[in-house]
Amino acid sequence: MRPKLSAHFQTRVPSPIRLSQIKFMKRTDSVIAVNTAIGNVSLPMHPAMRKRMFSLNAADSPFRDGVVKYSTTVGEAETTQAFLHLIGSSGFSSEGLQAQITDGGSQAMELVILGVCGPAGLRERPLLLIDPTYSNYVSMAERTGRPTVAVTRTLEDNGKFTVPSLALLEKVIQETRPGGLLVIPYDNPTGQFFPQRILNEMGKLCVKHNLWLVSDEAYREVFYVPGHASSVWGITEKEAPGITGRRISIESSSKVWNACGLRIGAIVTDNQEFHEQAVAENTANLCANAIGQYIFGALLHESKEQLHAWFQQQRMYYSRMAHALTAGLKKEIPELIVSSPDASLYTVVDVRKFCGAAFDANDFVMYCAQKGKVLLKGIEKTLLVAPMDGFYSAHPGQPNPGKTQMRIAYVEPPEAMAEVPKLFAQLLRDFLS
Repeated sequence: MRPKLSAHFQTRVPSPIRLSQIKFMKRTDSVIAVNTAIGNVSLPMHPAMRKRMFSLNAADSPFRDGVVKYSTTVGEAETTQAFLHLIGSSGFSSEGLQAQITDGGSQAMELVILGVCGPAGLRERPLLLIDPTYSNYVSMAERTGRPTVAVTRTLEDNGKFTVPSLALLEKVIQETRPGGLLVIPYDNPTGQFFPQRILNEMGKLCVKHNLWLVSDEAYREVFYVPGHASSVWGITEKEAPGITGRRISIESSSKVWNACGLRIGAIVTDNQEFHEQAVAENTANLCANAIGQYIFGALLHESKEQLHAWFQQQRMYYSRMAHALTAGLKKEIPELIVSSPDASLYTVVDVRKFCGAAFDANDFVMYCAQKGKVLLKGIEKTLLVAPMDGFYSAHPGQPNPGKTQMRIAYVEPPEAMAEVPKLFAQLLRDFLS
């Protein structure tokens, strides 16, 4: 007899983001996968970061002798200041903010959930989500034994996601008494953009009901609509009196800076007590990647003008790709509902009008990963996408909107992304035949 897994482990399944890749890796044929299921950016890092990475043995490098010590748990001063510098470069004040370095945005999520939410029970304080939401928040809440509640957006036929009304948000707050509200201004997975005025209103709501406002800003500055960047740090006492001391942002090197595998993130807050206790909690993890911190810290020494040029370069690159993908999908199958590419690196495709409400995106995703293939220019290829049902919270007795939806990430090189519409359309038709 073997020991039993814990109840938690027995119920775990792979993230919908990683599932298709896991299944595809078991194939034994020579099919090549265009992997748009994972937001795994394929561009080089910022030049200042690359310079440090390729010069770890330089005379001014702390790693020149091959010694890699722990950093402090809060993180190297240069790295924490780099994150604050980036917030300032986007036009927001970093005065009074505290930063803590984490192992990517993922660890920041876990620490934030521990800090703002209570465990399930009589006095639980759930995390309030705006569905569909990045699936790792639900996973991290489950890992830490914290509950979640959600309001749900709808993908309309015109490709626009609805914005949850303040009245609905307030109703859910009054009914469930959450510890915090999570917003992703440059939204993953929908590509929706939340302008500053909406964040300001959410801030007022959090003040009124004494909530933390948590903003995932991994994609800050990656937006394709007219206007300015938005941020939790753009909510001032003028717009939302009392907001000071309840704001938290989750930061990352992964997307804007093309450093997914560097695994450097941060928690930034204007609440000194939260900052100190988050660092205390994380002392058990010792510190974040010391070499990664050094590489990312190079951004502290870039001017505002240099950083703005980088932001513009990123926006132009992704904007062209996003609009080409949207147009290509609609050309291949006009009945598809394709979300408006307004921000971040993602498009949601809904096939309900083409395939019917009984369609199950999970089955299609598994078909593509395990046996689907299309001959393109003499090469057999398949497409990996993420099923959307895992981005929605379960509501007993109600259908999951994600059953007919899939998320596509603009992360493969442009020539590969150009093949996505044809791959998606042909694989879908083959699956339905």
